[in-house]
Amino acid sequence: MRMHRILFSTMLFLWPACAAMAQSFPGYNTSNYAGIYGVLSNPASAAGYRYKWDVNIIGADVKGGNTYVRVPKSVLLNPPPSNKWVRNQDYFLDTTANRKQNGWGMAEIVMPSVLYAIDEKQSVSFVWRVRASASGGNLPTPLANFFGNDFPNMQYRGKNLNIEKVGVGAHIWNELDFSYARTIHEGYTSRWKAGVTVKLLSGIAAGYAQVANASFVLNNRRNADITSGTLRYAYNEELDHWQKPDTRNLQLFHNNGLGFDLGVIYEYRPDNGGFGKFEGSDADEYKLRLGLSINDIGRIKYQKGAYNTDLDLRKQNINPNDITYKDKESLKQYSRRLNRYFTPIPGDDSSFVMVLPASLNLMADYNIDSRFFVSANAVIALNAGKNGLARTYATTQLLITPRYETELFGAYMPFVINHNGQADVGAGFRIGPLVVGSYSLFTTLFQHRINHSDAFVALRLNPGMLGKRNNSKGQLGCPVNY
Repeated sequence: MRMHRILFSTMLFLWPACAAMAQSFPGYNTSNYAGIYGVLSNPASAAGYRYKWDVNIIGADVKGGNTYVRVPKSVLLNPPPSNKWVRNQDYFLDTTANRKQNGWGMAEIVMPSVLYAIDEKQSVSFVWRVRASASGGNLPTPLANFFGNDFPNMQYRGKNLNIEKVGVGAHIWNELDFSYARTIHEGYTSRWKAGVTVKLLSGIAAGYAQVANASFVLNNRRNADITSGTLRYAYNEELDHWQKPDTRNLQLFHNNGLGFDLGVIYEYRPDNGGFGKFEGSDADEYKLRLGLSINDIGRIKYQKGAYNTDLDLRKQNINPNDITYKDKESLKQYSRRLNRYFTPIPGDDSSFVMVLPASLNLMADYNIDSRFFVSANAVIALNAGKNGLARTYATTQLLITPRYETELFGAYMPFVINHNGQADVGAGFRIGPLVVGSYSLFTTLFQHRINHSDAFVALRLNPGMLGKRNNSKGQLGCPVNY
């Protein structure tokens, strides 16, 4: 399937269920052995890294879900054809919920990347990521039933239905990240670290749609009236000229943008004794570590497709089937058809902006005995809410992760709850250079039907994996300045 169709199909899937992008490599990313993967959450984590270098070979993190549709686990590995899904067999709808429905999707590939420790205080890193995010929401359950349950649902015949504001967005982009981290202050029992990441962004594909202040009534299955409402939508012009194979469209330095991550970490180190380290690493000799970072501040500007325009939806005697997306229809064909069906709203804006899914990340990590740790991590979306419905945004969620770690092995058990009220228990493992995990692993195993799932894997190298151990910390340096 071509990528532009994947993008639009994702938007259509989110329309009846639409919420957001979660944190990358959850549970593992706050580990003191995370290396270059810790930089993705907080660039300050690279300062004072235990090894001279850390190289990522490849990594991937994929997650997605919604609050409206559940599927049997077997569907994940053996989905039926797109036009042959059977309700109450291949999928099950939450038609009686009182909440508003949400959905999300996220994927990223971490390409070959490197972290380099200049000295015991400062580090630099380079990360290349290809990222995708889709989100939306705020759709009341009755409207989800109207659109998602045998559209148009005749149970709502003759009833006035209203949409205050509902939107979806999808975005795919390249990201070249350059980070610098440094220890900025050391006291007798404390250490402060700070870091910054500058992101060179290259947009690949983007689109959004938002319906606002709409009122309509279904007269019969082939006739409806829309008395008010606007549709604002756009996608980038490259989707009208998509090339095959899909990889030809993954261009760097095209649709350029700029982004930033900023982070700070405080470490409480009561066993420091007032002395700094002489050689080797003391990266895990803290008792408590606190972190704060602001991630994904940035945007990419795109030129709209040739036929993109905002639409006045007011129209009588509509056949609902005439305005649905048809199988094998191109985005350009669908856009032209909508423009003829509804009244275009004059405007001279030929471009649109997609903001990154900005978030505030708060982290606390407690060292029990240098092998057992427990961390808490909160991710707070900064550009969600009604004003951000036509853009991608981060998931607000809380993770608590007990973990066991040695140099060549780690085990993680994240407990996660997100703003949709979904709670999960997962697991992750680090065995030498290989990292695998899922924050919903146990939840998925013990449920017959699921509405979200995730998995991540990474392959990376550092000197410890090659048998090059750090020197002992038996020698003491001079007392540090308070």
